[in-house]
Amino acid sequence: MSFELFILGFISLLGQVVLLRELAVAFFGVELLYILALGFWLWWVAVGALWGRRTAAPSAHGVRALFLVFGVLLPAEVALTRGLRPLLGAVPGAYLPFPQQFLAAALILLPIGCLSGWLFQRAALRYLAAGRSLARAYAVESAGALAGGLVSTGLLRLGVGNLDAALGSAGLGLLVPLIGGARGPGRRMAAAALVLLGFLAAAIWQGTEIDARLTRWTHPALAASRDSPYGRVTIDRQGDQFNIYENDALAFETAGTSSEEFVQLAALHHPGPERVLLLGGGVEGLPAEILKHHPRRVEDVELSRVLLDLARRHLPAERFQALATGAVRVHIADPRVFLERPGSYDLILSAASEPASGQANRFYTREFFSECRDRLGPDGLLALRLISSENVWTPFLTARNAGIYRALKTVFRDVLVLPGTTNILLASNRPLERDPEVLVRRFALRRLETRLVTPAYIRYVHTNDRFFEIQRELGQDPTPANTDVRPLCYRYAGLIWLSQFFPRLMHQRAAGALAGPAVWTAGVAGLVGLAGLILWARRRPGRARVLLVAAAGFMGMMLETVLLLYYQARSGVLYQDIGLLLTGFMAGLVMGAGLVSLAAKGGRFKVRSNALVLGLKLGFLFLSLMVFFVLHFSAAPGLGPTFLLLMAAGFLVAGVFALAGLAGGVDQRSLVGPLYAADLMGGSLGSLAGSLVLIPFLGLPETALLSAALSLATLLLV
Repeated sequence: MSFELFILGFISLLGQVVLLRELAVAFFGVELLYILALGFWLWWVAVGALWGRRTAAPSAHGVRALFLVFGVLLPAEVALTRGLRPLLGAVPGAYLPFPQQFLAAALILLPIGCLSGWLFQRAALRYLAAGRSLARAYAVESAGALAGGLVSTGLLRLGVGNLDAALGSAGLGLLVPLIGGARGPGRRMAAAALVLLGFLAAAIWQGTEIDARLTRWTHPALAASRDSPYGRVTIDRQGDQFNIYENDALAFETAGTSSEEFVQLAALHHPGPERVLLLGGGVEGLPAEILKHHPRRVEDVELSRVLLDLARRHLPAERFQALATGAVRVHIADPRVFLERPGSYDLILSAASEPASGQANRFYTREFFSECRDRLGPDGLLALRLISSENVWTPFLTARNAGIYRALKTVFRDVLVLPGTTNILLASNRPLERDPEVLVRRFALRRLETRLVTPAYIRYVHTNDRFFEIQRELGQDPTPANTDVRPLCYRYAGLIWLSQFFPRLMHQRAAGALAGPAVWTAGVAGLVGLAGLILWARRRPGRARVLLVAAAGFMGMMLETVLLLYYQARSGVLYQDIGLLLTGFMAGLVMGAGLVSLAAKGGRFKVRSNALVLGLKLGFLFLSLMVFFVLHFSAAPGLGPTFLLLMAAGFLVAGVFALAGLAGGVDQRSLVGPLYAADLMGGSLGSLAGSLVLIPFLGLPETALLSAALSLATLLLV
C-alpha cells in the first residue's frame, strides 16, 4: 500500500509535467495559459479526491484497475494535445479563439487530473485501513512526487523527449496491477497490463518516428524537433527557407533580413566596435552580420545548447561559417550569469525573445541593463529590439515599451528608439548620433554589403515622423521602470495577448494604470472577508479544519511562485536549478507530514495540537516576512538559501495538513477527500492569484507581504 501511494505520487507529478509541457507547445508558449493549466490540474485533482466521499477501504483489485486506466490515458492525452489545433480547425500559426483555448486546457486535464485525485483517495483509504495515519499517507505520496520531480529533470538533461517520458510514466503505472495481481483474481488484469507494457515498449523503441509523426500534424514540412530545458525546438523547411520555432511560436526564419537590420543599425551607431558581445542570435545569423564591421573579438552567448546543435545539424553549413572563425567564440550559458564575468565591450547586442513571460522579462529590466552597463567601455553601446507595430501603438503596447524605455533611462544617459515593425532601442552613456549622414559615411567607409540597410534606409529610419513621435511619446509616458521585482512587462504581455480576443481591452489604459491600487483594495477587502469567514468557520471544527488547510495551500503556492520567479530573475533560467528548487518544496512536504506523524501516538499529541498549529501559522508569518525583506532589499539568495526557503514553505503546508488530519479525534477516513481537496484547491487559487494578479500588478515583495497578512488572519482559526 505504501508502494501504491509512492508510485501514484511519482507518475502523477511526471504526468503533470508532461501534459503541461505539451499544452505549452499547443498554445505557442503563452505563459498565461500555462499558469491557467497548472491551476486546472490542481483543481481537477481536488475534484477527483472528493469523488464519492466513501470511507470504506476499497479492494486492491479496484485500485489496481485505476492504475491500469492511468497507463492507457496518459499517452492518449499526449497524442490528443499534439493534435489539438488541427482537430479544432485552427489556421496554421494562428491562435484558437480564447474560449476554445480555455476549455481545451480544462478538458484535456480533466480525466487524468480527476483520476489522480481519485487514486489518492482510494490508495490512502487502503493505507489507513492498515492502521496508519493520513499524515503518513500524505508524506509517502509527496515522497513519490519528489522522486518524480527529480526524474523529470534528469530525463530532460539526458535528452529524453516528452513523449518518451509520458510512455515511461504510463509503463510505471502499469507495473502496479502487474506486480500486485500476479495471483488470484487479479490475473486477468495483470495479463492486460503485460500486453499494454508490450505495446509501450514497442512505442518507446519507435519513439523517434512516432514523435515525428505526431509533430507533423502541425508541421507537415518537419525537418527536426527536440525538447530542450527551455521548450520544444522545431525546424521545418519550405524550399530553401528554414523556419525555427520555440514552443511552436516562430522564432525566426533564414530568408529574412531581421538580423541584418538589427545588427547593422546598431553597429553603425558606434564609431568602431572592436569587442562585441552577442547575447543570443548565433543561429539567427547575428555573428555573420557583425563580422562585416571587422571586430577583433566577438563573444556569442547562447542559452540553449539543444537549439544550437539542432540548427547545426539541419541548417545549411554556410550559415555557421561565422561561428567557426577565430574572431568568434561561442559560450553556452545564461546571459545574465555570463555578464557577471569580468570583461569590457564596445557593443552589446541583446537578442532575447519578446518580454512576454516571466522568463523573458528578466532581459528587459533595470537590473539587467545595469549589468550590461558595467560590462561596457566608456563609449559602449547596448542594443536590443522589440517586435511592435510600425504606425499605431495600443495603450498596453505603449505602456510595455515605456516601462522598458524608463528602465534604460534610469541606467544610461542617452536612449534612442529606431521605429519599425521591430523597434531597435539603443542606449549609451555618451550622446547617441541623431544625424543620419554620419551613419551613412560610416556605412561607406566600412564597405558594407547589405540587402535592406542602405543609405536611403538609414536616412528614412532617422528622419520619418514616427522617429520623433516615439521619442516624445515614451518620454512623456508615466509608466514606471520595468524591474526584476516589479515585472511590468509580465503584466502588459498578458493584457496585450488578451486584447487580441477582447478588442475593447486595448483601449482601457486607465484600467491598467489603476490596476495596482485596485488590487490592493481588493486584497484588503479579501482579507477582511476572509476574517469574517474564519470567524464563521470557528463554530464548526470541520469547517475550520478544511479552511485552515486551504489557506496553508494558498500561502504555500503563492510563496513558491514568488521565490521561483525571483530566483529566475536573479540567478538564471537554468532548468536543472529550478527542478532542484521544486524538489526542495516537495522535500519540505515529506518532512512536514512525516515529523507531525511521528509526533502523534495513538492519535494523541504529546503537546496540544492547537499550539502546534499556532506555531506553524506563525512560521508562515515569519517566512513571508523573511521573503519580503529579501526581495525588498534586492538580495540574491542563491541556490542553497532559496532551496531552504522553499523547503520551509513545503514543511509548513504539509505540517498544517497533517495536524488537521490527526487532531480532533475525527475518523481520518472521512478526512481524506476533503483535506486533500482543500490543500489542492488552495494551492490552485494561490498559483492563479499570485501569477496572474498579485505579482504582475503589485510586485514580488508586496505579494510576500500579503502572504504575511493572510497568515495573521488565519490565526483566528486556531
